[in-house]
Amino acid sequence: MSELAADRLYGDAEVGHKPGFFDRENIIAGPKFNRWLVPTAALAIHLCIGMAYGFSVFWLPMSTLLTHADPVACADMGFIQALTTTSCNWTVSHVTYTFSIFFAMLGISAALWGSWLEKAGPRKAGMIAAICWGGGMILGGVAVMTHQLWLLYLGCGFLGGIGQGLGYITPVSTLIKWFPDRRGMATGFAIMGYGGGAMVGAPLAVWLMGHFSAGGGTGVASTLIVMGVIYFFVMSSGALGFRVPPNGWQPSGWEPANGDNGNAMITQGHVHVSRAWKTRQFWLIWGVLFLNVTAGIAVISMASPMLQDVFGGALLGLDDSSVALTAAQQAAVVAAAAGLVGLISLFNSVGRLFWASLSDKIGRKTTYLTFFLLGVILYCLLPTWGHMGMAGMFIVSICIIMSMYGGGFSTVPAYLADIFGTQMVGAIHGRLLTAWTAAGLVGPVVIALLREAQLDAGIDPALVYDRTLYIMAALLVVGLICNSLVRPVDASLHMTADELDHERRLQRDNGVSADAQTAARGRFGPLAVVAWLAVGVPFLIGLYIALAKAAALF
Repeated sequence: MSELAADRLYGDAEVGHKPGFFDRENIIAGPKFNRWLVPTAALAIHLCIGMAYGFSVFWLPMSTLLTHADPVACADMGFIQALTTTSCNWTVSHVTYTFSIFFAMLGISAALWGSWLEKAGPRKAGMIAAICWGGGMILGGVAVMTHQLWLLYLGCGFLGGIGQGLGYITPVSTLIKWFPDRRGMATGFAIMGYGGGAMVGAPLAVWLMGHFSAGGGTGVASTLIVMGVIYFFVMSSGALGFRVPPNGWQPSGWEPANGDNGNAMITQGHVHVSRAWKTRQFWLIWGVLFLNVTAGIAVISMASPMLQDVFGGALLGLDDSSVALTAAQQAAVVAAAAGLVGLISLFNSVGRLFWASLSDKIGRKTTYLTFFLLGVILYCLLPTWGHMGMAGMFIVSICIIMSMYGGGFSTVPAYLADIFGTQMVGAIHGRLLTAWTAAGLVGPVVIALLREAQLDAGIDPALVYDRTLYIMAALLVVGLICNSLVRPVDASLHMTADELDHERRLQRDNGVSADAQTAARGRFGPLAVVAWLAVGVPFLIGLYIALAKAAALF
């Protein structure tokens, strides 16, 4: 059965439906609502699920949970045994599989439930995301308490990954409909939160582990449980704060561009998700995201060791790189590399808002053109900066690359809305996120294999990164070609008036609302100030911590 036919069947079955508290019909904005409250709801969710980037703070403590473990008896423990052992410590590689699981589930769940989300609305989807992400972390804490690796995978990995996927796409369609005049900026705000989630969550996790380990142990289990509860309530508040505009609503004084005055890359029609994912445009943009993410992952995974291997004592002002470093000097080099990790988090986050907002001015296609052209140049220059000992230029290049990595995520929802229309952009975006899953699974493996092959060939560790970076630059050239081939979708693929009306009936939003001209005209009042402070203060604290870490570089 086709998705369009399934939708019609679903709609027939829903006749006589009475809306519940979480249903979309109950969150249509009234006249006093202000649209600038919606980004705060989105940020509340994304700042929580963005902790995914900060989960590495748990890996080492999770590998030392059992102080009585016999290292000899556990030396030959295999993966299957590790799933249920209570007598041997997990290895770091065992627990890091959690990271792969929840990123895999992010793409899978976003693809599976994106169409449902369009009909259910952001409040219901956001609440389910809160239950899955917060509940998954709580279950992960129980897994650590009972030392059951399979339960950690189920909780933080599988269940948490579903929360990641639903939470990530929940605000996208809503924000684009609230900000048709600033699509990029709107999605940039939300997805900036995902990039900044680790800046807030990782220091909180470290502090909580220190607090709970004061009486002995690692404090990991209690930290996961406490953070799971916190994230559940914060994400729930964000979900409850969502409102959707009535059909036909638009900002005061704004008129959609059309005809000769409009941008040819911005469609005035709408493509159903069942057709969109079969188009050449969808797969070209899928390739654009996949290649941009794969290249970015290379920098994320290599930045800290690359800085240490390539520059070493030069980071401390030492002229002779051949001189062995003292323990104190080695510690200082490691601290400097940690500062680079802080900068990466900062530029990954802020770049999401900057580039997405810029795309409103220069267009989505031009923005990605900039990513790929500038990216190719910077990836090729990184080895040169290393050979010349120019650590400052190396760091600046890394920061620009990471801003474009984050910008790629935040610009793509608006790109999809331009090409396929806004009606089903959340569902289409959900399917496109499989590119992120693929890059997250394939990228690190390819990069690790390249590094190992070069080391086995006897290449100096300081030079081992050069070839990998040149290969990443080549991938960006392919991405540049994919982006250049994107064209507007043929009008024959747009939904007919009847199909569009049917989709809106499924959302209980067919026909132009009588309230469309008066809805959401409220002022930016005290509630909006409180909402922005609630999400802004934690973000600024995380920003301060990231800058403090980055100070070690200077």
